[in-house]
Amino acid sequence: MRSAEIIPSATKTLTIALLGNPNCGKSTVFNQLTGLRQKIGNFPGVTVDKKLGQVNLTNGKVVTLIDLPGTYNLYPTSQDERVVLNILANPADEYYPDAILYIADVTQLEKHFLLFSQVRDLGIPMVLALNMSDAAAEQNIHYDTGAIAKAFNVPTVAISGRSGDNFQQLKTALNQLVTESFTAPKSFYQFSDTEKEISQTIQKKYQLDNPFQALLWAQNSTRLTFLSEAKRGEISQLISDKNFNRLANQVREVMQRFDRFTPMLKKAIQRTETNKISHTEKIDNVVTHRFWGPLIFFALMLVVFQAIYAWSSFPMDMIEAGFASLTEAVNSVMPDAWYTSLLTDGIIAGLGGILIFIPQIAILFLLISILEEVGYMARAVFMFDHLMQRFGMNGRSIVALVSSGACAIPAVMSTRTISNWKERLITILVAPFISCSARIPVYTVLIGFVVPSATIWGVFNQQGLAFMGLYLVSIIAALGSAWVFKKILKTEERSFLLLELPEYRPPVFKNILFTVYEKVKTFVIEAGKVIFVISIILWVLASYGPSNKMELAEKEATTLATQNNLNEAETADLIAGKQIEASYAGHLGKFIEPAIRPLGYDWKIGIALITSFAAREVFIGTMATIYSIGSADDDTGTIRDRMAKEVNPITGKPTYNFATSLSLLVFYIFAMMCMSTLAVVKRETGGWKWPIIQFLFMTGLAYLGAFVVYQIFS
Repeated sequence: MRSAEIIPSATKTLTIALLGNPNCGKSTVFNQLTGLRQKIGNFPGVTVDKKLGQVNLTNGKVVTLIDLPGTYNLYPTSQDERVVLNILANPADEYYPDAILYIADVTQLEKHFLLFSQVRDLGIPMVLALNMSDAAAEQNIHYDTGAIAKAFNVPTVAISGRSGDNFQQLKTALNQLVTESFTAPKSFYQFSDTEKEISQTIQKKYQLDNPFQALLWAQNSTRLTFLSEAKRGEISQLISDKNFNRLANQVREVMQRFDRFTPMLKKAIQRTETNKISHTEKIDNVVTHRFWGPLIFFALMLVVFQAIYAWSSFPMDMIEAGFASLTEAVNSVMPDAWYTSLLTDGIIAGLGGILIFIPQIAILFLLISILEEVGYMARAVFMFDHLMQRFGMNGRSIVALVSSGACAIPAVMSTRTISNWKERLITILVAPFISCSARIPVYTVLIGFVVPSATIWGVFNQQGLAFMGLYLVSIIAALGSAWVFKKILKTEERSFLLLELPEYRPPVFKNILFTVYEKVKTFVIEAGKVIFVISIILWVLASYGPSNKMELAEKEATTLATQNNLNEAETADLIAGKQIEASYAGHLGKFIEPAIRPLGYDWKIGIALITSFAAREVFIGTMATIYSIGSADDDTGTIRDRMAKEVNPITGKPTYNFATSLSLLVFYIFAMMCMSTLAVVKRETGGWKWPIIQFLFMTGLAYLGAFVVYQIFS
């Protein structure tokens, strides 16, 4: 046993780690404690999310709360769980906590106490929070908080993360933990003689404070990324000399822990048994039904995509009108100079082309977050596991595929929960096929040229149905590609799915709003940075060119205007069109035009395709910039209006006809147009091999698909 007092340095803020199993309500507790005083980042060296927040305790003391990934025990099988192990097993880690707040679902306490008992044995000051006390009352579960605290020698508070009950008591307990002296309780786990020898040797050799921490080094030396090869070799030699069987001792430890804490919990918890079927079981009988389950899933997806169109139209119109008014106001107060054109035709037009789609993106995140909060997404994993296996993935892959509907980056990162190498790699490679929120602006504009805005049976919007159709095509592409990769990739590793289905609960809208705010903010900031830079570059490329060619273009346009008796506005529009064709951007588009002409695209679309490889949503910003510069008579028209006025000079027909627009939609469904996603895939797979394969495969499929569609429908 050791006695210690937590005394922070003058510059260091105390850190409290938030720990618990998946689905224990950690995120809800984190949001309740920190509010908006939080930030998101990545742990060093890995793409696992970390959430840090500031908490004001009862005495005015401010501490940093770090929300560690959910894990079942300290013998990890996924990257998320390895992050937790690497922090708790390394006192030198920058995120090594001064104290721990352990969250356990009081309705499933036995399942959550394996990790709890392991963390308790690390000797770090800890508070146990029994979460979901409201759900326990509904299920007639009675528990003695004092008895649990006494039995495990850990301060214990019953809370409800959803309602915020007893959070003041929780803060008081945390305050006492970080201000009063702390005596580590006696180790819960009884070491074998071999474990004692090994842990004592490691503890002494590497100067560790705790014997269980030393045992974790022995059990997990290959998983501890902070260990040098020399230290791993030394530990492996020690284990070999002692004939230590890691797996057998891990099983022994787990069984002993359950044998010890299960009787203790049974004394402190009483359940009033009833013969009634729970609400969760009743719902699951329908929601996870072999026939009705998939139908309900697709019906929910249909509602999501209909809502994206139906609910977003009014706020989108307001944003569009606001940017039009802003452009008009800027033009009226600023002189007719190059910097005015840069501001209105470059920056405002580019950013406006992105910000207008915030309502649709927010609605998408809102509805997916609700499904996650109520517990439905876990059922989707369960239902589609068998289907995913046929395509070389597993049930957890459905989470990544659905998450891709928001953004492929977190979707690729979510595959860390898939322990099988082949299934994880296949999921990573095909997840970007699923239409993400960045494609929404492109789809929204182009669908208008393909499908009329009308309703079927007075309920379903045709454009909304077409929108869902694009998602279905992307799903088919993802599954088809996964099947191909399944046949190509070989592995001896076996697959399994371990999943806990949470109780159905009403959504906590505070959590949902946090999520929507966080995701939309990230989208706007990340997309905004790209758009800002590319809009300026595009404005320069589209406004300037070889001086002699720009002058010739102006003279040619003036001559044609005189011959055709054009008025002043028509002449200005013709000059602008000729000059953008002669600009640097025009030369770039003309250079690739022969390659994209079979797809129905002209040089202006070619410019947008090139810039879109930075990020798909840049397509709209590019169109807004090009057509703002190239249209002198209507600076306040919408992007779609400007595109609709474009005429092919060869055929004399609209540039964005049915065949071209459909071809563009197909291209954007399949093409890998996101440098950020490629960068994340590189980090997740450990090299450029798979990102390059992914890029070539997806873009090649996009070109072929767009070519076939255009040739058929033109």
